[in-house]
Amino acid sequence: MPDSTDYLIDTHCWLWWHIEPDRLASRTIELIEDAETVIFFSVVSAWEIVIKYNLKKLRLPLSPSLYITKRLEISYMEVMPVHLAHVLQVERLPDCHKDPFDRLLIAQAVTENLTVITCDHQFRQYDLKIIDG
Repeated sequence: MPDSTDYLIDTHCWLWWHIEPDRLASRTIELIEDAETVIFFSVVSAWEIVIKYNLKKLRLPLSPSLYITKRLEISYMEVMPVHLAHVLQVERLPDCHKDPFDRLLIAQAVTENLTVITCDHQFRQYDLKIIDG
């Protein structure tokens, strides 16, 4: 595992870590569970979870407001807000991926120089550092 690297976890990997950890690589689980690793959970992911939950595309054992906050309280992850610089970075991204949540996560990773933890192969179309979830 690389040293002195900060990470941004993609929404599906964050959900899998809590709901279906067997879907993640053991190396990824070790990285996530290491208290020394700086991992950011983006407000974008919280927004995506709420939207998909409300559209009945995602089932959770609790409402998103409870589910997300309770899990963040017991994790070492830091919450990353959305800044204007992140939103403006979206304009400079190649138009490879249409998902607005993912595009904003990618923009955050680019702007903040973060390695993304993801299983989404479309992220590879961008100039990003990626750890396969």
